[in-house]
Amino acid sequence: MKQRDYYFDNTKFILIFFVVFGHLLRSFIEDNETIYTLYKVIYTFHMPAFILVSGFFAKGFYKKGYIKKIAKKLILPYIIFQVIYSIFFYFLYNKGTFELDPFNPHWSLWFLISMFCWNIMLLFFAKYKAVYSLAAAFIIGLAVGYADWISNYLSLSRTFVFFPLFLLGYYLKKEHFYALFQPKFRISALAIFAVVFIGFYLYPEVDYKWLLGSKPYTEMGAASIGAVLTRLGFYVLSLIMVFSFFSFVPRKQYFFTDLGKNTLYVYLLHGFFVRVFRESDVQGFFSKPENFLLLAGISLLLTLLLSSKLITSFAQPIIELKTSQLKKLKDRSKAYARFYRKKLTS
Repeated sequence: MKQRDYYFDNTKFILIFFVVFGHLLRSFIEDNETIYTLYKVIYTFHMPAFILVSGFFAKGFYKKGYIKKIAKKLILPYIIFQVIYSIFFYFLYNKGTFELDPFNPHWSLWFLISMFCWNIMLLFFAKYKAVYSLAAAFIIGLAVGYADWISNYLSLSRTFVFFPLFLLGYYLKKEHFYALFQPKFRISALAIFAVVFIGFYLYPEVDYKWLLGSKPYTEMGAASIGAVLTRLGFYVLSLIMVFSFFSFVPRKQYFFTDLGKNTLYVYLLHGFFVRVFRESDVQGFFSKPENFLLLAGISLLLTLLLSSKLITSFAQPIIELKTSQLKKLKDRSKAYARFYRKKLTS
């Protein structure tokens, strides 16, 4: 039973690392073809996998008080960080006027509002057989690209485009994930990652924005029937890459396993570091392949730091409107202080 919990905690930690790493890589995709390729490979699976896992853990949506619970967990932090990021960007970019639009999510905050919407949408879609619900969700995801007014506003585009993955996660069982651990699947997954990397490298004209799901087809320069086929192709690619990724996630407990429970903290806080990094001169240091390995190491350290007990204890009052972790930290600090005081006086 513990191994099953370890698996999903490991999954979430590894995925949030890729989120941080992908955001740091964004600054270099115009200058380095290999980095651009790596960036697109990461985006084929990291958020889709996160969304699918989130749907997997939404099976209790019908329970009393569930909607109120997720509203507190998602909407309140969204509002708080929408304000915080508005202030942060005002000073970081030296804006002449202060703007605060609660309906146009800043950067990565789209995930919170979309997540809330996906849980609400389950109330309707979960009433029907999986095959019908999934078919309807994918059709909507494909068709929504033709509505020019559906874009980043209230994260509507991403909400509809990525909902099929959330819904698929809801219908999956643990056994479906564990079936991927067979050696034949892992070998196939390794080959798939290699083929996708090579494919993106040989065809650099493939626009990464198709992987974001945030824009209508007209903004992608493809408003014809071919746009549907393109998005359908990216759906297929993402699903293949997501399950390939799942086959590699370890099931044992590691030093980072417990930190997988704190991915929301990393997601909300890492943006401050990434945005400062993008505006700094430090970027000039990353020009050689070995330096990008260092960037991966920095991403890992940042992920470990922001998911640590120390950071989550101080951030919990803002993110969860609770102080339980801060109290535990104070009690633990007092206990250590008493222990060492006794050792010094004995």
